[in-house]
Amino acid sequence: MTELTKKRPEFRNINAFTDLTTYRLPLAGWVSILHRASGGLMFILLPLIVWLFDTSVSSELSFERFSAAFAAGIGFVPGWFFKLVVLAIIWAYLHHLIAGLRHLYMDVAHAVSKEFGKSSAIVTLALSIGLTLVLGAKLFGLY
Repeated sequence: MTELTKKRPEFRNINAFTDLTTYRLPLAGWVSILHRASGGLMFILLPLIVWLFDTSVSSELSFERFSAAFAAGIGFVPGWFFKLVVLAIIWAYLHHLIAGLRHLYMDVAHAVSKEFGKSSAIVTLALSIGLTLVLGAKLFGLY
């Protein structure tokens, strides 16, 4: 090793307070973390998801109440906040689905390489964010 070559740091025991600010996680790592976060978000918001589904299909009157929640809100919670929460659920579902399919494909095809990890992570993020933007535009009434 020459003197001009900079020695790369070794992380053996990562300290969350000092090392995480300098640690550069690869894109595939971020997708994996977001896969877990999206699953956790869907689990936490499951009561809301069940309420949304139940209210939307129970009767015509409950569907009107459901639609009014998005338009005018309920109580002190404005309608745009409900839309943002539903947008988060949409992103969580789409990201979890696409990242899960990515993980299944890698498990079945044994496609574990640095290049495939990076390219499939880019595709996962592009698809999940792109589809979320399209469905979010529909949710907020842009088309």
